[in-house]
Amino acid sequence: MAKIEVRNIYKIFGARPQRWLDAARGGISREELLARSGHTLGLRDISLSIEEGSIYVIMGLSGSGKSTLIRHFNRLIEPTAGLITVDDVDVMSLGARELERFRQQKMSMVFQRFGLFPHRCVLDNAAYGLKVQGVGRKERQQRAMHWLEQVGLAGYERQYPHQLSGGMQQRVGLARALATDAEILLMDEAFSALDPLIRREMQDQLLQLQSQLNKTIVFITHDLDEALRLGNRIAILKGGELVQEGTPEDILLSPADDYVQAFLQDVNRSKVLNAVHACNRPALSLTTRSRPAHAVERMSEQGLRFTPVLDGKRLFGVLTREAAELALREGARDISRHVEAMASVPASAGLDEVLGRMLHSTAPLAVTDENDEFLGVLSRSKVVELIRPTLPAEDEAAHAASGAAAQRSAA
Repeated sequence: MAKIEVRNIYKIFGARPQRWLDAARGGISREELLARSGHTLGLRDISLSIEEGSIYVIMGLSGSGKSTLIRHFNRLIEPTAGLITVDDVDVMSLGARELERFRQQKMSMVFQRFGLFPHRCVLDNAAYGLKVQGVGRKERQQRAMHWLEQVGLAGYERQYPHQLSGGMQQRVGLARALATDAEILLMDEAFSALDPLIRREMQDQLLQLQSQLNKTIVFITHDLDEALRLGNRIAILKGGELVQEGTPEDILLSPADDYVQAFLQDVNRSKVLNAVHACNRPALSLTTRSRPAHAVERMSEQGLRFTPVLDGKRLFGVLTREAAELALREGARDISRHVEAMASVPASAGLDEVLGRMLHSTAPLAVTDENDEFLGVLSRSKVVELIRPTLPAEDEAAHAASGAAAQRSAA
């Protein structure tokens, strides 16, 4: 279910934006618009759908329009044209009092530079949003204290911002946003001012909290590693336009253009992609009830050294050609007693873990889901291909044959 819908948003900064709206719709460049009119094109025809309970990352370089876009969601910036809905409510239709209530109750923001009041203690900073909402002092301090504990700041509630590290100050900002119990968190470059180690800790903190709270989070960043780590979906902006939108895997495996590809140059793919991206559905699979003659015939036809054996949808083991031939010679009714154990990895295992397993054994490796159901067999060539920083053009026929090739050779 979509929590936030953005449809055909345009933003032109200047004295008479409506006069130049048709030109923006017609494709006039940012440079030409500025030269001809003195107006700046902030956003052009942006449409997004943000699912409830997801972390949606909007990223791009400085000047791409990402911070401008996020400020449209709560109308800190008014669009020149377009539609914004939150829970099917037209945000553009809200009057001044309704908009104030909407901002207080529906959305909270976490800023890059923390946005803390230097003259207020940590507890009062965390409780500030509740004070604005009119919550009584005792209740707001209790709620603020609860969230300070959740972000690891118990014992610091009487300190002042200048007494805290940057990471701790950002935790106060996060506690303040969570204390209001808003359904949506808008996080504008929230971790970019932090040192790398603290930044990683804050990302961990956010993911841990999200697993418990299931908020809808819109996260702005210029860092693709951060986007890939946090986002359920990612939108990439350039010059006020949407260049690509999709899952982290979509963007990593199929960059839309050179601009997106440039972001990907230094990404550690093995940390982002997982086992399911590198597995192939086998050309042949058998069941525990398969007859030896059938197994030998099918494996011989396809030149397979081994094939997985399933018990229902679950992996039972692996049958080698030699074991199938032995079962046939012995006159076995089925292959079940000749099946060997087959090592497996969960679909969620990162390619770095998968690669480590594959380096220690040439045996076939299965991929299973959270219910232990069989998904496929890992392809060594596919693992190598996926972790390379750039992919050369490859013959399509080789890809089509990769499922069978994985079974012909475990090496």
